[in-house]
Amino acid sequence: MSPPRLLHLHLGKTTYASAAALQKSLVSAHLSHKSRSSTPALQAPEPTIITSEFHPPVYTLGRRESHSRLTPSQEAHLRTRASELHYTPRGGLTTFHGPGQLTAYVIADLRRHGLTPRCYIHALERALITTCAHWGIHAFTTEDTGAWTSAERKIGAVGVHMRRFVSSFGVGLNVSTDLWWFDRIVACGLEGKGATSFVREGVVGVGVEEVGDRFVKAMAESLGCASVEKKSREDIPSDLLGKSGELL
Repeated sequence: MSPPRLLHLHLGKTTYASAAALQKSLVSAHLSHKSRSSTPALQAPEPTIITSEFHPPVYTLGRRESHSRLTPSQEAHLRTRASELHYTPRGGLTTFHGPGQLTAYVIADLRRHGLTPRCYIHALERALITTCAHWGIHAFTTEDTGAWTSAERKIGAVGVHMRRFVSSFGVGLNVSTDLWWFDRIVACGLEGKGATSFVREGVVGVGVEEVGDRFVKAMAESLGCASVEKKSREDIPSDLLGKSGELL
């Protein structure tokens, strides 16, 4: 069997709801294929990465927080400057996504790529580190998940969900993010830790899309994909969109 192609769907500046809806459609396609895997003629969906830069800003909460929801006052604290708040099924705790940050959702059947869940998390971290290194930023892993530039400063966060070995959600990598947003939370539940970005590390003038392309290239290598096909939101096939036939 020949190596699969990786599909890169670049949404650019978009809402969290748009990216989440597209992700849900892709995950459903993978799960549907797995349920019909006894039919050899059916071609498996391609592994896909959705890259976005969320506008308006959004705080997302992990699955543990989704089971014990925040109080009204806690929610009000996070809904500031027109920011949104969404409960998600991903691992991890509260984090921020917004302007100046690359958000990359990876939808793939890990078994097809010979990856265990633990190996997959390491692959995401390596891709973050490789991406940072391209611009001269020394990032590394610690006992806490993600990519770090010091023991106290995280530049890239990892939070995933898996169902029947189909991955969803992924990473957030700070490029030119306003770090004020992280000051308002205990990011990823890590007391005493903070966030950093390309700009804070001295790298300026780099765009989120450019960083996203580099991250996707690194993930393609980890997934064993032979090539990458990039599509902008205008080129996304209609069968991948929501019921309305278009992104929000």
